[in-house]
Amino acid sequence: MTVDGAVEIIRYAFWTALVTGAPILLIGFLGGVVVSIVQVLTSMQDPAFNTVPRLLLFLLSAVFLLPWMADRMLQYTREILGGLEKFAV
Repeated sequence: MTVDGAVEIIRYAFWTALVTGAPILLIGFLGGVVVSIVQVLTSMQDPAFNTVPRLLLFLLSAVFLLPWMADRMLQYTREILGGLEKFAV
């Protein structure tokens, strides 16, 4: 395997991880912003009020996005294992 082939595999792995994880992180970020705005508007400073909704958002988004995420990771695995001959020396 050449250096270029290894770099290509690693680049593709990072890209797949970014695309797979970004929706859940974005949902958690937006949920945290909304909860923080509600806390500021109501002057409620309870740490549980900040943590519990974000955890629920992460859990629900993971449950709903899991089929798509698994499909994306299986597609990555098929492409890497199916294309190993092009990386051979």
